[in-house]
Amino acid sequence: MSQAPLPSSIYSLFMNSALLAVEAQQVIGLRMLRLAAGGAPAKREFQRMLVEKVHAAAEIGGTAAAAIVTGKNGAAVAQGVIRGYRTRVGKNRRRLK
Repeated sequence: MSQAPLPSSIYSLFMNSALLAVEAQQVIGLRMLRLAAGGAPAKREFQRMLVEKVHAAAEIGGTAAAAIVTGKNGAAVAQGVIRGYRTRVGKNRRRLK
């Protein structure tokens, strides 16, 4: 019995999720290096990281809630959330390199 092919939206969601996971791991590694070096740059990075987490959660939560209220489907909401996180992660990766 063969399985039906996955819709392109599900495949795209999977790929974007996988890319987010890889990119986030890179940022974690770069941040760990910065924190391990210690000093003022490590302290600033730690503070920045905490503030970013709170802001990202609030912004992405609001985006998801607005999308749900307007009637977007689950895959579209998930894509928007992942896109938001990938943008933030990409900026951090470029900054930390």
